[in-house]
Amino acid sequence: MKTPKIVIVGGGLAGLTAAIHLSKTGHKITVFEKESYPHHKVCGEYLSAEVLPYLEYLKIPLEALNPVRINRLQFSTVNGSSLDTELPMGGLGVSRYALDNLFFQTALENGVEVLQEKVLQVSYEENGFKINTTAGNYSAYIVLGAYGKRSGLDRELERPFFKEPAPWVAVKSHFKNDTFPNDLVALHNFEGGYCGLSKTESGAVNCCYLSTYKSFKAAKDLDTHQKEVLQKNPFLKQFFEESEQLFKKPLTIAQISFSRKNAVQDHVLMLGDAAGLIHPLCGNGMAMAIHSAKLASESIINAFGSGTLDREVLEQQYTKKWNREFHRRLTAGKWLQKVLLNDSLAEMSQKLISKMPFLLPAIIKQTHGKLVV
Repeated sequence: MKTPKIVIVGGGLAGLTAAIHLSKTGHKITVFEKESYPHHKVCGEYLSAEVLPYLEYLKIPLEALNPVRINRLQFSTVNGSSLDTELPMGGLGVSRYALDNLFFQTALENGVEVLQEKVLQVSYEENGFKINTTAGNYSAYIVLGAYGKRSGLDRELERPFFKEPAPWVAVKSHFKNDTFPNDLVALHNFEGGYCGLSKTESGAVNCCYLSTYKSFKAAKDLDTHQKEVLQKNPFLKQFFEESEQLFKKPLTIAQISFSRKNAVQDHVLMLGDAAGLIHPLCGNGMAMAIHSAKLASESIINAFGSGTLDREVLEQQYTKKWNREFHRRLTAGKWLQKVLLNDSLAEMSQKLISKMPFLLPAIIKQTHGKLVV
């Protein structure tokens, strides 16, 4: 049986960041990722600048991708009332197609083993893990779960959130629209959801929206939903009429849940969306995934530094760090989404912010962190 010391389940931003970080301290890392690189993912594709110093430390050459610099936010309600503001910290527009592949290449250069296999089961026994994949069986001393929002592994691990309602659907596509500003991320409400628009390094505009299943199922297909629901917002109507879709068909994810998750489950340290999913309107999911990998990596390095690993101390330390960094953001995102998805509250809040514009940057700060170094 093969015996990698540390296994990471999932090769997205969180998993690859942890792999790169841990590999720099001499650990043997194996990442399991079911998809081949590069590939598109359903994602807002806005990377908050808060993690840029940390990525520089890891020597991940983001500038090689020529990402778009974004420093403005536009928000509109269902009826088209809008407001604009400067983003307190700003960020980058970059596709997951390019970004994940860059992290993948960097991981390989750092000696990380990446296997294209789907993990079917992870079980803890005798102070270690047994991992069963589509290609074989493995063992590991530490396992990190970085497999995203929802997986069959969540069922295997009997995570409580998996049994709760998951009433959200996410849809993403890229569009050609030469008039869309490079420095802008736009967030437009529609009945039952909201849509984010921003440029990527390729020049394409990433269009990613979240909708309640109730709103979505009323339409017979994606095109009908877009025309009859999204385009009631005049900003979205104008965007779709002026744009050319670049994907053959949009990418979709169903059964999205924002229920509370544990940062550690059955001794597996969870990263990114597997540990907690922030509402996409906050624009902080990618940065949180990367930051969570840093917290887990540092906790593991500290635990090994003592000579003998105390698993209980490691898990408690990581959970404490995760809650300290992200609990407030998740709570703020939850309440912000409730306000913005209520038409009357969204209109009232917008009128208030238009009179006191300093409120919006203050609200944005509640869902973001400080520079990660």
